[in-house]
Amino acid sequence: MRKVSIVAVAVFVSFHATADDALMRAARETFKPIPSGIPTIKDNPVTAEKVELGKMLFFDPRLSSSEIISCNTCHNLGTGGVDAGPTSVGHGWQKGARRAPTVYNSVFNVAQFWDGRAPDLKAQAKGPVQASVEMNATPDHVMNTLNSMKEYVGMFNQAFPDDTPSVTFENFAKAIEAFEATLTTPAAPFDQYLNGAADALDDQQREGLRLFMEKGCASCHNGINIGGQDFVPFGVLEKPDTKLLPASDKGRFAVTKAATDEYVFRVAPLRNVAMRAPYFHSGQVWTLKEAVDVMSEVQLGAKLSEKENNAIVAFLNSLSGRLPKIEYPVLPTRTRETPSPSLGR
Repeated sequence: MRKVSIVAVAVFVSFHATADDALMRAARETFKPIPSGIPTIKDNPVTAEKVELGKMLFFDPRLSSSEIISCNTCHNLGTGGVDAGPTSVGHGWQKGARRAPTVYNSVFNVAQFWDGRAPDLKAQAKGPVQASVEMNATPDHVMNTLNSMKEYVGMFNQAFPDDTPSVTFENFAKAIEAFEATLTTPAAPFDQYLNGAADALDDQQREGLRLFMEKGCASCHNGINIGGQDFVPFGVLEKPDTKLLPASDKGRFAVTKAATDEYVFRVAPLRNVAMRAPYFHSGQVWTLKEAVDVMSEVQLGAKLSEKENNAIVAFLNSLSGRLPKIEYPVLPTRTRETPSPSLGR
């Protein structure tokens, strides 16, 4: 009896070890760990001078017309790279139409914004500062503000030594892009798992990973950012409730004007997703459990059991990585030439 028991245990262990190896191989074919170091940006070499300048610009509210809204207002680095509400509140207490996407790991996305209208972070940086519902400024306001402070001018000269003048709206965007490229969150338990540490995920998380791939979630949520690489209709098999999919927001259609792009959105990247409720472009779902149920039903046509949902949520929690330590910068002091705040619309 003892020999049979030992053999049975050995077979059981061998079977599960083989299954775990197969799961890891499948995961490595579908996902990629966040690499160490700063990603390369096309046509914008990342330097320490650009990053430091970009960080100051990211936190400086004086670039907005009211001088109270900065990039960090809506992409708060202390709360997962997003703000607290369903949609952001901008100039004059206006509410935006969509949930703010996270700035963390955004460098890995195929394009920026929910509709992909910005091809890169540099183009994205130019948008909110000029949007009337967000920072409500102009390139001239930004340039006048920066040129009014000698410290900023000196930093631009150091960051862009070959440009005359160095303080331009293009370089403003390049500096922010360089800083945002450093906002990656490596070393999540799932990254450790992909790098060979099988015990980085517990049994429930590994089961959640298996379900995530078998149910079809990974057909859209894949790659380094576990999403962010494709544009997909919201409601492939079943149309979501109108509070989740407002009829007035047709997604990528506003960019391409193609009928096939109505209610198509960029696939949400799932890195650090447990840190940044509420969910979806409309920001109307406040728990991962509900979000998983919605996605399984409207995108996959599947009804998950309670156990399956809990396992997938456990896996999603394994995607939270190590946030970079950001020291809040001391910004240059304004001068008599610095534009005054404008609180009107």
